[in-house]
Amino acid sequence: MRAALGHGLQGLQKVTEPLAGIRVLDLTNVLAGPYCCYQLALMGAEVIKVERPGGGDLARVLGADPVRNTAGMGISFLAQNAEKKSVTLDMKSDKGKALLKHLVQTADVLVENFRPGVMDRLGLGYDVLRDVNPNLIYCAVSGFGQDGPRRGDPAYDQIVQGISGVMSITGDPDTAPYRVGYPLADTVGGMTAAFAVAAALNANPRGTYLDVAMSEAVISTMGWVVSNYLVGDVMPGAHGNENITSAPSGTFATLDGPINIAANRDEQWQTLARHLGRPELLNNPGYATREDRKRNRHALREELEQTLQTKSAADWVRELNAIGVPTGQVLSVPEALADEQLSGRGLIGSLKVQGEDMKLAGSPVVMDGVRRMPHTAPPKLGADNTAIWSEIGLSGAEIDALSKEGVI
Repeated sequence: MRAALGHGLQGLQKVTEPLAGIRVLDLTNVLAGPYCCYQLALMGAEVIKVERPGGGDLARVLGADPVRNTAGMGISFLAQNAEKKSVTLDMKSDKGKALLKHLVQTADVLVENFRPGVMDRLGLGYDVLRDVNPNLIYCAVSGFGQDGPRRGDPAYDQIVQGISGVMSITGDPDTAPYRVGYPLADTVGGMTAAFAVAAALNANPRGTYLDVAMSEAVISTMGWVVSNYLVGDVMPGAHGNENITSAPSGTFATLDGPINIAANRDEQWQTLARHLGRPELLNNPGYATREDRKRNRHALREELEQTLQTKSAADWVRELNAIGVPTGQVLSVPEALADEQLSGRGLIGSLKVQGEDMKLAGSPVVMDGVRRMPHTAPPKLGADNTAIWSEIGLSGAEIDALSKEGVI
């Protein structure tokens, strides 16, 4: 069994490839599951995408470039499918079910993000596959979990953002509810699943069922918002760019663009007021304590912006950070990607994809000074059919026949 092989390699694998020797079957589509499996691949796991013949992962036809979509290599697919292999398989057919079971025998992990109950209806649920491979770590990623009244509801990111309460606290009182500007629920759900798989791989013996709900993963990250309500009975609300725990703490206008200032401690507030040449604000009873400043945060922001708008954002960032007042510019995505801090640490790497140099994000983790980057391009649909199906014992003639039947 390959699962045993994974354990045997632990003492030999490179520290920067902690999942070397681990095989992951990626039965997922679009983002949450593929993002999970991409993180596992970046940590050294062998990830095999198992895709439906003829179409594959829906993300292959999603993205801003219609030409790439037509070719089945949409930008949405490229973003989180490098460093993977691809096989095609019709899991609705009897032959396809048998082939998946053979593949499961070689695997350590299976990740799927079908609606709850789909794998059971196919006859390929955890109870069945556990009999095939008792050491299998089976991770089911869904919008709301494998039980409960919403278990069968669609798990689109925006739906989950709304139901989890995120949209209700995003924006300001005039604009909320507002969607977070990227697929927060999908990526948080995917990262949570990757963490759960990595933890399960540390267990001995292995063999476990992981039920990851995107909605619960998101709510877990809401920390103080949830605790303030559960413990402090404070109703969560939309506060725009203001940090409700302190003031002055939020976004402020300067001469040429916004900055964030987080003067959360009294001494930071005092230093800020003096540096801006506004020491009289320290004697204003409306700003005397943290609670006073929180109640009068909007008036205080207007006072501070009178001075902040006399210099550039870059000048204030440099000056205020130098005196211990946490400050940072508000950047666009292109500006953030071009920033020397990010570019200097090598998060974005270049990879040849069908003869084209393409920039993709690597692992968000630097391990022992090394950041894992993808070395192989996102695969064409079924690119590894011959290699993988031959490995489990199929002949070339059998592979050709199954392909003609539409099984692979």
